[in-house]
Amino acid sequence: MFDTKIAIVLRSDLQSWQKLNVTAFLTSGIAGQSPEIIGEPYRDRAGNVYNALSVQPIIVLSADEKDIAAIHRRSLERGVTSSLFIEEMFATGHDAANRAVFSEFAPEDAKVVGIALRAEKKIVDKITKGASMHA
Repeated sequence: MFDTKIAIVLRSDLQSWQKLNVTAFLTSGIAGQSPEIIGEPYRDRAGNVYNALSVQPIIVLSADEKDIAAIHRRSLERGVTSSLFIEEMFATGHDAANRAVFSEFAPEDAKVVGIALRAEKKIVDKITKGASMHA
């Protein structure tokens, strides 16, 4: 049905609140990069209007620290723009602080806790190799 695939990969050792927080932030990055994935607003029988949601399913995967670093590296090697959340961003309180701390790291020393990407299905599958379905 879809030529593309959206995958979010979370580092497996995160606490539950961290997994939810990172997933929310990474999803907003995918929506910002690909606004065409957002459908029409929802309306209930009473006529109340709700926010539009993604028209495409999003798969959530899990990987250990080594595998998520490899996934990050493969996304860069393939030129796939991703949403990335690093461990140090948990200590900040707003977007400017997130971007400031993010800029202090290079791919080889970033402590990646979450990555999200949208690309052709086969490419996403190759990039996320080693990750498993999130439990």
